[in-house]
Amino acid sequence: MDFTDKSVLVTGGGAGIGLATAQAFLDQGARVAIIEIDAQRADHARSLLGSAGADVLVVQGDAADAGTVRELAARIEQRFGRLDVLVNNVGDFLRIAKPFEHYTDDEIASLYAANLGHVFTVTRAMLPLLGRSEAGSIVSVSSIEAFRGIPYCSVYGAFKAAITGFTQSLALELAPARIRVNLIAPETTETPQVPVSQMIAAEHQHHIPSWIPLGRFGTPRDIADGILFLAGPRAAWITGTALHVNGGALAAAGWYRDPRGAWTNMPVIVGNGMNL
Repeated sequence: MDFTDKSVLVTGGGAGIGLATAQAFLDQGARVAIIEIDAQRADHARSLLGSAGADVLVVQGDAADAGTVRELAARIEQRFGRLDVLVNNVGDFLRIAKPFEHYTDDEIASLYAANLGHVFTVTRAMLPLLGRSEAGSIVSVSSIEAFRGIPYCSVYGAFKAAITGFTQSLALELAPARIRVNLIAPETTETPQVPVSQMIAAEHQHHIPSWIPLGRFGTPRDIADGILFLAGPRAAWITGTALHVNGGALAAAGWYRDPRGAWTNMPVIVGNGMNL
């Protein structure tokens, strides 16, 4: 997991999974650039990651904006000369959860920009820099929802699923250039964006160990460790694939309707449902 003399870009690197990933790469000797849309988070990341002489470039801006991303690529070239690892981390369901027929065009466009559009924009801009690496790697952060249905978040689920097709196809295109392309698909992870421990009512907290087979929700570091594996030399023969980091949730997952008819992915029955 040694990334000494490697250059890494993490989008959405100011908090949560992105910040943990940037820190993990720094801990393994990398030079790290991040882009973060929120000014306060960018300042916090600059202060936190830039301590102890670490080689860090923090840019405050929108990863979905082509002009901003072109400027970011120029700054990375000037600062690091090349890019060895790109982590497309930005993503958000934007708290839009409702029947598809009620989605507006603006909401669909916003979800596209936040979950798929920026992946295209950033990846395309960084390919010339990745081409200078002896062993380039792209890791996109998808979601467990790309691999199962999610009622009322159909547009979010669709864009996350599209990352899989993009990853597989781009992996084939870039293989001759020795650039590997993979994705990581987390289950719900405790982040400022999704503070899951605060979202679950106190009276239901004791159910968490039964909702996730490994007994807890994910941490940003859980996902960061998976990203470092995919980006590093121990995954040198892995490309075009998905790494599922979900505590066993995908293997056990299902969506149900509770007695009131509301959709939930939390168990609503006791036992195995077979009266055995």
